[in-house]
Amino acid sequence: MPRLALLAFVAAFVLAVGMTGQALAKDGELGCVDTAFKMIGPNHKVCISSFRDPNVPGIVCHLSHARTGGVAGAVGLAEDKSEFSLSCVQTGPISEPLNIPDQQPVFTERTSIFFKSTRVHRFYDKENHALVYMAISDKLIDGSPKNSISNVAISPWTQR
Repeated sequence: MPRLALLAFVAAFVLAVGMTGQALAKDGELGCVDTAFKMIGPNHKVCISSFRDPNVPGIVCHLSHARTGGVAGAVGLAEDKSEFSLSCVQTGPISEPLNIPDQQPVFTERTSIFFKSTRVHRFYDKENHALVYMAISDKLIDGSPKNSISNVAISPWTQR
């Protein structure tokens, strides 16, 4: 039995070392920067994801978020910290009035195997002709009050 445990440890170690320094590619992931070295498994890092608002063409958002490394991060058991930043911009024409709800979720990403995720909600400020995007972390039992917002003023678009 100890021989089997050693073999499993060596296999996990080889897998973790092989993944060190690699960004796990996902749709819309622009890249990652290491923030802390981990002897075994991938380093802790901050990654930037890009996504478009699914209901408002002409809006793109960038979300930076912490990713936990180490052995737990390599096998998908780590819980990422509730630390992120959000920036959204208008990249094309937006015609008003928009036929969208006053508040709507537009992005979700799991940050833990156990019921934790990062979500981005869009709020429509009709009076000020603006869209406000808010990133939050939620968890089934104990969410986080940490958040980030980004405002996009809806303005006329000229061809560049």
